[in-house]
Amino acid sequence: MVDGAPSSDDLLEQGLKALADLLGPGWAITPLPEDEGLRAVDAMVEVRAQGDTSAARLLVNLKSSLTPRAVEERLAPTMALLLRVYPGTTPVLMTPWLSPSARSALRRHGIGYLDLTGNVSLEVSHPAIVIRTDGATRPPRGPAPERTRTTLAGAKASRLVRILADVRPPYRALDLSHHTGLSLPYVSRLLDVLTDQLLVRRKGRDITDVDWPELLRARAAHDVLLRRGEHVGTLAANGVPFTLGRLRDQARSDDVALTGSYAARRIAPVSAGGQLMLWVGPGRDIDELAEHLGLLEVSENADVILLRPPDPVVLDRSAVNGDGLRQVALSQLVLDCLSGPGRMPAEGEAVLEYMAAHEDEWRARSIAKRKPLP
Repeated sequence: MVDGAPSSDDLLEQGLKALADLLGPGWAITPLPEDEGLRAVDAMVEVRAQGDTSAARLLVNLKSSLTPRAVEERLAPTMALLLRVYPGTTPVLMTPWLSPSARSALRRHGIGYLDLTGNVSLEVSHPAIVIRTDGATRPPRGPAPERTRTTLAGAKASRLVRILADVRPPYRALDLSHHTGLSLPYVSRLLDVLTDQLLVRRKGRDITDVDWPELLRARAAHDVLLRRGEHVGTLAANGVPFTLGRLRDQARSDDVALTGSYAARRIAPVSAGGQLMLWVGPGRDIDELAEHLGLLEVSENADVILLRPPDPVVLDRSAVNGDGLRQVALSQLVLDCLSGPGRMPAEGEAVLEYMAAHEDEWRARSIAKRKPLP
């Protein structure tokens, strides 16, 4: 393997040790001698419970990395063929780290997995083994392969993610470049990554489908809403209801928009309380706005958070809600909640469920009518 990843032998050794730790001392794990006819997998491993005459056999495949596309197009067909040759065995993938979407693809095809961060899924009927643990949702730090250096991190990626979520296909990379203001080479590279992750599907040059819920989750996993130095904590001196009343005076302005728990609760109420969060555009003086809203800056116990957007796309498609308050677009609300603290990720998931049930209400049907971002 490359880029500092363990060698195949080390990966197998570490993977089997992790499996042994999960099973406990009452189990024996034994790698079997290499089978000349078994070239499509890296190892056959026998797992036996103490005092049990029967044993499970695992077909172990070792990978330095794996995309959902590789699961669908290569690994799953190969394992399906091997299971016909070796019936009764259980396919297992071992790797340093698996993305949530890759894990989902493996489970969909009945392939077990174990990564070195603790993401494990293994089901064997006899002897009975059921293991499911969650490890890292983000890859361990370290140099990335050339293919994956373009990622969903950063403000540029958020532009592409928002338009992919907010507008139904079909469209092409050139359309996305024009409407986001991003360079065509960058858009093409990121689309290649998203295609490997099965977040985007293409036919020729045309993007034909976008898995927008998983795309929003994947983008949020690369972000942290309350980054140090990019927000101001304040206290509503006259109470939050007073601040909300003053906010209604700002509804016509498109550079102040509600996000977070207060916005999510109106869409899909799952909890009470939480901080009032506002995105404030770069052209608006935060001190002046705070004075108008009756806010006092504090270093702790803030009940109103003022955030500066890293990119204008954050405020794109904001609209006035039924309470007379301007709030961010649903896709931005999900990104903010999923990357936020406390209960906010659960609120983001609730908004996602609402969006899935009301897609015709918020998702544009054509990119042609979309106004390009500045």
